[in-house]
Amino acid sequence: MWLIIVDASGSTRRHGALSKAKGLLGEVFEQARRQRVRLALLRANGKQADWVWPGHKVTGVQQQWLADLGAGGGTPLLDALQQAAAWQRRRQQLKPAEQHRLLVLTDGRLRESTALEPSLCPAVLVDIESAPIRLGRARKLAEELGAEYQHIDTLATLNNPV
Repeated sequence: MWLIIVDASGSTRRHGALSKAKGLLGEVFEQARRQRVRLALLRANGKQADWVWPGHKVTGVQQQWLADLGAGGGTPLLDALQQAAAWQRRRQQLKPAEQHRLLVLTDGRLRESTALEPSLCPAVLVDIESAPIRLGRARKLAEELGAEYQHIDTLATLNNPV
């Protein structure tokens, strides 16, 4: 099970950050389809995070959703991370043999900051911040999550993103 959190806040519209993230997500969806992996996906924009898929096999629906994905509003990334952790705990109780991987795509531009609990599973945080002047907050988030940090501009090809 690949758990993906996508930051689609207003700040990701700038400098092509969301477009780059959508390209990467297209690759992730294709890999998941080929490997017959289930996806759980949370979108973080507006006032709260919302579940797009709670754990489905990849079909053409994901590509259509991706084409329609827009950005706007705030960055409820902390809410998304909390929801994801709670979902993982429940899912682990129901299916203890199931292995999870977490992929977070964010520019790290959060208005509020709070200490995060480390991820319950192996995690990768992809920094999509593309502004000429970068704040570098995503690296700190990756450290708090215990996640591998990658910047999207340094990813030539992603063999196994999650």
